[in-house]
Amino acid sequence: MKRRSILSVAAKSAAVLSVGTPTYLFAQNAYKAEYKMSTVVPPAFAWGKGGEIFANLVRERTSGRINIKQYPGSSLVQGDQTREFSAMRQGIIDVLCGAPVNWSGTVRELSPFILPFLIPDHKAWDRVMASPVITGEYFDLVRKAGAEPLAIGETGYRQISNSQRPILKPDDMKGLKIRVVGSPMYGDVMTSMGANPTFMSWADAQPALASKAVDGQENPLEVFLAAKVHNLGQKFVTKWNYSNDILLFAIANPVWSSWSAQDQKIVREAGVDAAKQQTQLARDLFNSDVEKVRAVGVNVHVPTPAEMNEWQIAARRVYARWKAQINPNLISKIEAIVDASRKA
Repeated sequence: MKRRSILSVAAKSAAVLSVGTPTYLFAQNAYKAEYKMSTVVPPAFAWGKGGEIFANLVRERTSGRINIKQYPGSSLVQGDQTREFSAMRQGIIDVLCGAPVNWSGTVRELSPFILPFLIPDHKAWDRVMASPVITGEYFDLVRKAGAEPLAIGETGYRQISNSQRPILKPDDMKGLKIRVVGSPMYGDVMTSMGANPTFMSWADAQPALASKAVDGQENPLEVFLAAKVHNLGQKFVTKWNYSNDILLFAIANPVWSSWSAQDQKIVREAGVDAAKQQTQLARDLFNSDVEKVRAVGVNVHVPTPAEMNEWQIAARRVYARWKAQINPNLISKIEAIVDASRKA
């Protein structure tokens, strides 16, 4: 009888505790002391700043229960940003704040937004990202790949620079050795225009540019300025807006499922808020980048509409081939929104 009384009291105490105690306190013991987040660049860049904002918001709003630590320079994967998604699947990385173009060799289906000249300007970009159909289908792809998507920021329109000559038309690309990120599609774009693409991490690209092992590179002008690429011999820039990848805020599926529903809600809202702030930072830089690049002595060419048409024609075959390989149905839906944006 005495033993039954003790068990009864214990059961009642547990029941009272379960009613009056927030769910996250039960899960807290299972939480890690630190969640590792990979970013290619540090907070000096809008991309890295977005990661920093996200980590700070999560830490503040969970009262330190979820402590996200940022590892810039893709240091968790020895500087090779193409390995980020694989490392997340292996449990090395818990949180992603990255560009799917870097993972296109691993999860090609996550890179529909990088097709050359698919989304020509921010007006079209905003309409695409505001579509629940586009983001809904895309987020489903991210979940199937192994992560819980929170929000979408913007890495910035990628421009091309080189040390040899102004690039005014596709023929001017012939023979130039151009560093590109690890996207086979970006390599095909360069090859179709007569350039010689060289795949390398950003960490390797900088000494290669300085030594003239490569002639040029393609990146948002924000990166050009923050990394002082003009000091690496890059004298000519063409602002052709050929690609603008998303910045994906996402959590590895096992980590996400280990958090309470309350904390999941907090983290998702923090991701949305961080993405908004990061996008605004990227836009502010985009709106002043030509002036700033010219101020450091670099020749900047902004193509006319007729010249942009030439670039689009030159990339047409590559575009069609990669559209078919990535996700033709989703990309067709993006195209329809872009067309409507042009007519609006």
